[in-house]
Amino acid sequence: MDNLTIYAGVSKTNETENFNSVTFKRGHIYCIVGDTGSGKSRLIKDIEQFVNADSLTKRKIYVDGNEVSLDKRNEFSTSLVSHLSQNMRFVLDASVYEFLELHKQCRYNTNVSIETVLKTANLITKEPIVSAQDLTSLSGGQTRALMIADIALISDNPIILIDEIENAGINKHIAFGILLKSNKLIFIATHDPHTSLLGDKRIIMKNGAIDKIIDKSPLEAEITEKLKHMYNFQIECQTKIKKGELLNEMC
Repeated sequence: MDNLTIYAGVSKTNETENFNSVTFKRGHIYCIVGDTGSGKSRLIKDIEQFVNADSLTKRKIYVDGNEVSLDKRNEFSTSLVSHLSQNMRFVLDASVYEFLELHKQCRYNTNVSIETVLKTANLITKEPIVSAQDLTSLSGGQTRALMIADIALISDNPIILIDEIENAGINKHIAFGILLKSNKLIFIATHDPHTSLLGDKRIIMKNGAIDKIIDKSPLEAEITEKLKHMYNFQIECQTKIKKGELLNEMC
């Protein structure tokens, strides 16, 4: 799979979206932004289900320019899409190692080691994850970091859907970098203005419809770099505060 095309549907008030179609390509991050209730999660769901004018929005989702037939939708939803939801907790009674080994076997993935996945996850979170740790004991930040590393390195699904990547326990800049290296098509629904600037394009949602799609401008790229330094400063301060250390001007 190289690209995904969204054909226009309708808003909550049955008004047609103001575009015909738009195509999104692998190797890029697209941020879905808008107020609460604007339709971000509905768009994520439309993509995940490869709808064909049969959802509330009447949108159509095509893969590589082709319609996805009804009998192929369930297959595509599992073979093409990885979905990281806003609230995730493990319920499986297993260690981190056992979970990753099981997922590797399910994916027939022999190209990446569990050690590599753990190292990657531990770059994303400041809370160390060890292979013997029980899944159910992981914090929210550890869980999210582990799943980001898992879908980037073990899963071969080309589409990644993320509902709110923000979490106090992860570094989103590192997470974005890891996801980009996986050469996948990534959609991230977010309320955070900083996160929305980290993508190549912003999909603006309003009243249940795609209102506009904005390319990041050169000026916004400069602003993003400034925000990155501010974000790293904030992370450094948070880390010191948690350790009981005093802050200074350089944190």
